[in-house]
Amino acid sequence: MARRDNRYLPLEELTALTPLDGRYRSQLAQLATYLSEYSLIRVRIEVEAKFLSALTSHGVIRSFTPAEKKLLESLGPETTLADERKVKHIEERTKHDVKAVEIYLREKLSTTSLKDVVEMIHFGLTSEDVNNLSYRLMLKRALENVILPSLETLLTTLVSLSEEYKATPMLARTHGQAAIPTTLGKELVVFAYRLAKEISRLRSLQFSGKLAGAVGNYNALSVAYEKVNWPEFAKTFLKDLDFSQSLATTQTNMYEDIISFFQIFQRINNILIDFDQDMWRYISDGWFVQEVKREEIGSSTMPQKVNPIRFENSEGNLGMGNAMIEFFVRKLPISRLQRDLSDSTVIRNFGSALGYSLLAYQATLDGLTRVKPNLQKIEEDLLEDWSILAEAAQTILRKNGVNDPYSLLKGLTRGEKITKARWKEIIQTLHIEEGTKKSLLSLSPKKYIGLAPEIVEQTLEEIEKSRVTPKV
Repeated sequence: MARRDNRYLPLEELTALTPLDGRYRSQLAQLATYLSEYSLIRVRIEVEAKFLSALTSHGVIRSFTPAEKKLLESLGPETTLADERKVKHIEERTKHDVKAVEIYLREKLSTTSLKDVVEMIHFGLTSEDVNNLSYRLMLKRALENVILPSLETLLTTLVSLSEEYKATPMLARTHGQAAIPTTLGKELVVFAYRLAKEISRLRSLQFSGKLAGAVGNYNALSVAYEKVNWPEFAKTFLKDLDFSQSLATTQTNMYEDIISFFQIFQRINNILIDFDQDMWRYISDGWFVQEVKREEIGSSTMPQKVNPIRFENSEGNLGMGNAMIEFFVRKLPISRLQRDLSDSTVIRNFGSALGYSLLAYQATLDGLTRVKPNLQKIEEDLLEDWSILAEAAQTILRKNGVNDPYSLLKGLTRGEKITKARWKEIIQTLHIEEGTKKSLLSLSPKKYIGLAPEIVEQTLEEIEKSRVTPKV
């Protein structure tokens, strides 16, 4: 029988249950400031304080002095860990996290000049009014301050490599088999273009908020203050948070905006899985070489190994992130009748999904900074089999009226590895006009790259137009 360990271990990197707060904590510390429970409590306090202040605009409560306004504005941003421990202590007895925030604010303001308005804290609201805004603010701020800068850095790196190698010929493969030439920069810019489009979608996405009470009808607010236009009040309040208004809701705000947000990340993650796997293959083929650091070890038993672990780590974490996102997409649109609480524990994992994703973005970028193209090997493999020019040859022959050149070239090249010399021999045997033969003899895998460099340039121009200068 296995020995039972009853020791209580204090929380630190070595004792954390998940690798996000353990092994990878140092890489995610900045994200944690926006998506941890610490941030959730802080933003809840901020929303409650903003709502209390907004009530003055419609005469629901008295006007505040400049000092009182400054105090309310500081409550969220200046909340300390000690303050939040007080909130958690209150929650231990209330068993309700949002109510604990309300009680904390009541106690805090009761010792100030705002003690006469403490009964208006959380007035007419339901917990979901505070929560739906808090989570969206957390996601918005994490996106702007942590995740987008990371994605932009990765995009910048891809753009730079695409430009540098836009005219570097390399062998393209379809179905895993040698196809025709392309350029290294063109294949990299495909990923840059795809990534840029999703980053642009992230930047333009707007969250929608709800501030309408227990079942979305403003019941408590309107029965207390019939003359206030509460939907208009809510619209203004939400606009100040940079949210649109969800007009018709139950107790729960609709999740479609958050789902759209995460589905963009799902697409980004899929794009980068595709990229990681391609880079893995390029490294395996020797087309990219990895930086060797003397103190690093690739294998516990094979001393010579230098493994593509950054791209493999990224691929694994992208899969973890996507698995969680997939559950969000299936779970969050569904809530029994006007509300059930099964979403509450799910949305606490928003930070985990984005944490795994951010780890992957960092790993992919780290991988790119540790590799460089092996141009000699890329050229050797490109020139190894000249049968990749069969497409070009049969197209030129068709243009010049040769009957069924596809079958002709198929019979001469399929299943064989054609050297440069053999290719020249094949062309010389063809019964075609000398001008056409001359055109075929001038073909080379290094030159048969189509409009790849021009495509790179045009694509980079499009990417540049879509980009917004990141905040410093």
